[in-house]
Amino acid sequence: MAEAGSVPTPGTHVFDTVSSETLYEGAILALRRDAVVMPDGKPADREVIEHFGAVAIAALGDDGRLVLIRQYRHPVQARLLELPAGLLDAPGEDPLDAAKRELAEETGLVAGVWSVLVDVAVSPGFTDEALRIFLAEQLTEIDRPVAEHEEADLELLRMPLPDAVAATFSGEIVNATAVAGVLAVAAARASGTKLRAPDAPWPGRPAAFAARKARGTVT
Repeated sequence: MAEAGSVPTPGTHVFDTVSSETLYEGAILALRRDAVVMPDGKPADREVIEHFGAVAIAALGDDGRLVLIRQYRHPVQARLLELPAGLLDAPGEDPLDAAKRELAEETGLVAGVWSVLVDVAVSPGFTDEALRIFLAEQLTEIDRPVAEHEEADLELLRMPLPDAVAATFSGEIVNATAVAGVLAVAAARASGTKLRAPDAPWPGRPAAFAARKARGTVT
């Protein structure tokens, strides 16, 4: 047992990183191992996946139907119901600009009104990946660009918002981004919550992997 006074008051310890080693670097993520000082003064290893971050779009039509896509995801080897989404992998790209691009590319839609719905830290126990989910309203159809790779198999559908909520509870919608977005839209509409402006600050946006790529660092 630690001696009295040897452990700081909960919530006050500074978790300093005393060393860091890159284990892997790929196209969309890197894996590093940090030695982090714990409250007892001893370092412990923490594996961290760095990620570009992403945006997703809850596109809601005037008829109350939510735009969803069904897309193949190889890690789970299944087609999942999701929100339109994409990586923030273009250097310095504004999240709203990325969201507009992804909505057009994946659905052939543009929106007249944009708001920040929710910001999500995807799995902070091991990754800095975060995403910003926008609410897009006043939708208009445009020509959709020719799709490539998995997106060439992408299925587009519109689902009444109450049905989308029911689908999250039934287990039909399991993609974490979609679950968060669907329930956030429903909660915001039910409560009349005023949403943030589309250019609202995003302090949790990941930066480490983008900076690594900008440096061209492979260690």
